[in-house]
Amino acid sequence: MARSKSWLGRTVRAVLWVVLLFVVLSAGSVLLLRWVDPPYSAFMAEAQIAAWASRDSAYVFRHSWVDLKRISPNLPLAVVASEDQRFPEHWGFDVEAIEKAYALNQRSHKVRGASTISQQVAKNLFLWSGRSYFRKGLEAYFTVLIEGCWPKRRILEIYLNSAEFGYGTYGAEAAAQRFFHKSAARLSRSDAAVLAAVLPSPEHYSAAAPSRYVQQRREWILGQMQALGGPDMLDEIDAYPNAAH
Repeated sequence: MARSKSWLGRTVRAVLWVVLLFVVLSAGSVLLLRWVDPPYSAFMAEAQIAAWASRDSAYVFRHSWVDLKRISPNLPLAVVASEDQRFPEHWGFDVEAIEKAYALNQRSHKVRGASTISQQVAKNLFLWSGRSYFRKGLEAYFTVLIEGCWPKRRILEIYLNSAEFGYGTYGAEAAAQRFFHKSAARLSRSDAAVLAAVLPSPEHYSAAAPSRYVQQRREWILGQMQALGGPDMLDEIDAYPNAAH
């Protein structure tokens, strides 16, 4: 009996040490990335390994980091208009969108997500693809860390440099060069709206040859960009209490 208690005690202590180590390393990594630009993401690594494993010759990795100030303000405005219009206000989770998605999913076989830009950064940067509750819990954990450690502009900067805009094409600069033959700094409102339009499913939609759906979504995004107040809306981000860390 004593041996059993001793074994149980050692196991509990080992688990607690592993959890503590994970918390320290993950929190330290997120804090460090407030100032250090990540050269790679977990999502990029997973996609590249999958392409190598399947010997997919069509996969060409494209990625080039650029600071937010070297990205046309049209693009961050377009992704906020398209993906997360409450981005300046929320603390990582859009409760209203989650409730609406839950209600819709109860009536439909097609699952609708409600991920914020902050959640997408957490998922792309640190996690693997999938829909398990464990992965979703880690996504929420990293989202809280990101919102607590980074200003909103840093979240946008990393999102725009890690999001997949086309097969193997990650980040604003690589997408601008590939699809429009220009730098990210020179993206027009229409260019930015097209890139934002393909974000939900870049493996199915093309910014180079927009389908009818992408064109319609581009027009909707352009309207939302105008309704949000244009690029000046981005200046309001730092005015929110949770943005001024």
